Amino acid sequence: MGAHQSAQAKTDIWLTPRHILDALGPFDLDPCSAPDPTIWPTARDHITLPADGLATDWTGRVWLNPPYGQQTWRWLDRLATHGNGIALIFARTETAGFFNQVWYRSNAVLFLTGRLTFHNPDGTPGAGNAGAPSCLVAYGSDNAEVLQRCGLDGAYVTDWGIRGPQHLFSDPVFA
Repeated sequence: MGAHQSAQAKTDIWLTPRHILDALGPFDLDPCSAPDPTIWPTARDHITLPADGLATDWTGRVWLNPPYGQQTWRWLDRLATHGNGIALIFARTETAGFFNQVWYRSNAVLFLTGRLTFHNPDGTPGAGNAGAPSCLVAYGSDNAEVLQRCGLDGAYVTDWGIRGPQHLFSDPVFA
């Protein structure tokens, strides 16, 4: 689902651009799907509100465009623990959450060129682009390979070899 927001927006539901999903192949589960996933299916199975996607069992290959903000890191922690999926998030590389959930736990990152234009709940393109650059984060070696060969424009990064304490920040999930 993703919660890309702006002062002018009338919604906090923003759909992943279709070309991203098409390039990454089929997914088994979207645990934080749009309210009506039939308009823009992202996976074979969808978890929608009011169900709690964090409290539900996850199986198979997961697509995750989480609600943005501090809660993003809870979703990435769950995906990292699950170990099989790809997430679309803002490339906030300086944050504690990015260090703890991406640099220390993922297998690869694809930093996408430019800024994405997300889509409205009805599938039409949003009026403007995202408020920040975006990246795709792979958990599991198979998903890292998918990112490497998906054909999306951007910089693919893996095997970064970060050394030092596993968690630099006091709260590894919510920092």
